[in-house]
Amino acid sequence: MSLLSIFATAILPIVAIATAGFVLGRVREVDVGPLNTVTVYVLVPALVFHSLATTELGGGTLVSVALGVFLFTGVMTLISEGSGRLLGETEPILGTFVLVSIFSNAGNYGIPVSEFAFGETGRATAVVYIVAQSVAMYTLGVYLAARGSDGHWRDGVRAIFAIPLVYAVAAALLARWLALLPPADAAAMETLQLVGDSAIPVMLLILGIELAETDYGAAMFRVTPAATLKMVVAPVVAVGVAVLVGFQNQTVARVFVLECAMPAAVTTLILTGEFTETVPDGIEATEYASSAIFLSTVVSVPVLTGLIALLQAGIVI
Repeated sequence: MSLLSIFATAILPIVAIATAGFVLGRVREVDVGPLNTVTVYVLVPALVFHSLATTELGGGTLVSVALGVFLFTGVMTLISEGSGRLLGETEPILGTFVLVSIFSNAGNYGIPVSEFAFGETGRATAVVYIVAQSVAMYTLGVYLAARGSDGHWRDGVRAIFAIPLVYAVAAALLARWLALLPPADAAAMETLQLVGDSAIPVMLLILGIELAETDYGAAMFRVTPAATLKMVVAPVVAVGVAVLVGFQNQTVARVFVLECAMPAAVTTLILTGEFTETVPDGIEATEYASSAIFLSTVVSVPVLTGLIALLQAGIVI
């Protein structure tokens, strides 16, 4: 498949919907708070439950994906922490530098891209990825955002248990284990699928609106190293981790690499805003995070197009 075909089938639909959200955010003042609430508490749990309930991925594969996420996060944390210190970054920017370098926009960007590129297996793998990354983000991520300030990492641990998708995962796995799932064509499962499927366009619209509201001017040059780590170094590390973990399903391995290569997670902006102290002079951590998110998202269009071509051709893994 040509690069143009890959872009048209896997990337262009994502860009088109996110662009619609971006334009809407530019011409109208949109409060994404209610949209985020509906997505987090209704749409995503339905998507997660239905994907895990109907996936053909085995339990060993699910564990392998989670293990891969934790290994990838650990390695990228060491690399980005060292790189940030070599560049002379100090707190709170250093913590933000690490955050945007290691955490991927695996949800409202990664799930649609993975599904368009690798079908149902891509979607199911992406769901498992965001569950594992959420655990890392609300523990390690909160620690990185809060170190050197009054914030506390225990707030992150408590936040994990406030995320509905954690309970959706537990409910889906328990229902599968007890063989309590209704048939795929049952009204309950079709309703869950309908609600879950609506999460994808809504998440992309939210992404576009949030990017439209991003203040990405003054910090753009300074965030280039972090964006480079996220979009260049992270995929290379992901390939190494995938080989080390030894995924039995090759498609799962490819989706894992693709998810690791997603641009910086929008959640990093939320963490910096919640747990990072404001400094009297210099660039703010939130401005740094928003600029890194914007830059990495723009760069991701050609990067992911090329990466998907390499993955589908079996050249990378």
